[in-house]
Amino acid sequence: MTTRIPVEVAHALPEKQMILKIEVAPGTTALQAVLQSGISDHFPGLDTNQLGIFGEVVQTDHILQAQDRVEIYRPLLADPKEARRKRASRDAAPRKGARKTTPSVAVRTR
Repeated sequence: MTTRIPVEVAHALPEKQMILKIEVAPGTTALQAVLQSGISDHFPGLDTNQLGIFGEVVQTDHILQAQDRVEIYRPLLADPKEARRKRASRDAAPRKGARKTTPSVAVRTR
């Protein structure tokens, strides 16, 4: 009798999340666990090229340990650096209707 190890396979969309608990043979890779789980039946067109374990990106050939949770990541909608640049320039632009501020230094007149 071969020993099997428990792992989870997880994927989430904004409207649907799923974690499947499966048992795999020792030496199973992250990608093999995803394929064995059948999670792609619940998420048609699932891209399994970006995988991680507990928030850490791993290669598809990463060997799993007992209790690992393989996470299937979605592609980014925007480049994080570019999104930060846009937010910074938007926030730095003067707002319409904003008052000009004057220094709060008291000026004495004689």
